[in-house]
Amino acid sequence: MNATLIAIAVVEHEGRFLIGQRPAGAALAGLWEFPGGKVEAGETAIEAAVRECREETGLEAEVIGEYPPHVHRYEHGAVNLRFFVCRLRDPHQTPREPFRWVKRESLSDYAFPDGNRELLKLLTRSP
Repeated sequence: MNATLIAIAVVEHEGRFLIGQRPAGAALAGLWEFPGGKVEAGETAIEAAVRECREETGLEAEVIGEYPPHVHRYEHGAVNLRFFVCRLRDPHQTPREPFRWVKRESLSDYAFPDGNRELLKLLTRSP
């Protein structure tokens, strides 16, 4: 089975990260996540990360780098996670619910899907 390609926008601003809680009824409901989703036909993973961030949070982000990718197998299927380092185009915008800004040192207080484990280890190290 092929892993589904997922692009994730890891948006950081002033030592805080943009995260949101997965809705009831969705796979991995109740867990926290960075904005992101499936890469659609005809778009790059970078384009998908920017689009998903805009659609989910209302914020315009730009990709400035990439964290190490990770392939993870969940009960509902395998995912190829591409994590992109992003910054806001307009730092004065407010994200729409359920997204919020969380300080780097508070990330470990939130339950994320297992596929984010290695990324979270990187993010929670001292900058």
